[in-house]
Amino acid sequence: MARDNNQVLKSLPIVVGALGGTLLFVNRILTPELADSQARSDALGILLSALLIFTGLLWQQVQPRSPEAVELIGKEGFELAPDLPEAVKTELAWASLMLLTNTATRTVVVWDRGKVLLRRGILGDNPEVKPGAILQRVIDKQKPVYLVDLKLYPGRIEFDYLPRNTQGVICQPIGKRGVLVLGANAPRSYTQQDENWIAGIADKLDVCFSCYLNDVTPAEI
Repeated sequence: MARDNNQVLKSLPIVVGALGGTLLFVNRILTPELADSQARSDALGILLSALLIFTGLLWQQVQPRSPEAVELIGKEGFELAPDLPEAVKTELAWASLMLLTNTATRTVVVWDRGKVLLRRGILGDNPEVKPGAILQRVIDKQKPVYLVDLKLYPGRIEFDYLPRNTQGVICQPIGKRGVLVLGANAPRSYTQQDENWIAGIADKLDVCFSCYLNDVTPAEI
């Protein structure tokens, strides 16, 4: 609703300018004798109408429409691997909640050491993650990959564990053996600030996993 209101406001100068110009033109035609003062008023009115139309067109270009969001296909859920230490479960629950409530993320998958540790949000039909070329590249190069509009990438078929109409995906490495996979319901919906936030959460998860999934105590790190 807010986006529709913004679009109406951005179109308002064009509508008012066009209406004003039309009324001035009709008034000019219907006036039998044109006085000098009316000619000057008409010229000023036409100038103001043109300025309004130009302003509206400029707003349309400077403030483009936000990407269209969709309703992801799947059921909402929260799944944790049952054999995880309580500290890891708590950390995963916190991290996933922060991502779902503070970014465009609608589905979260955490894969580490060959197994799915968490699925939360709108869940896809396939609970298993088999790393394809994209995920493997993220792990090997230790650099995130942001697929801004998933349907444009042939490699999207490897993300069959996400809702099938997922619009955008971020794959963020968690250390050297894990990946945080986030799905959004709109393309181009993550900002640079979001990406920095996601990277920070992945680093925090890496510390947690190093402490509790490798039989290493925090004091030994």
